[in-house]
Amino acid sequence: EQFTYMIAVNGGEKYTGQEYTVREIPASTWVVFTSIGSMPNAIQKVWERIFQEWFPATGYEHADGPELEVYPPGDLNGPDYKCEIWIPIVKK
Repeated sequence: EQFTYMIAVNGGEKYTGQEYTVREIPASTWVVFTSIGSMPNAIQKVWERIFQEWFPATGYEHADGPELEVYPPGDLNGPDYKCEIWIPIVKK
């Protein structure tokens, strides 16, 4: 099984015509989860809980569109590091 993982920046026209792939992310309804702790263990645990607990317990399902992981500056190995997982959703 394969998947595509891309690294992105919010840059708009700034990167057009360079050696970058420019993708526009469509407007969506998003659910946002915060991960706190050392990477990658902390975010892996959040991903597990999203699909094992959150989706089964709600009236939502994954919408068509990319999932986003948002990593702000900071010490990724620190116990208090915070990042986010954004998932597009629709009602079942």
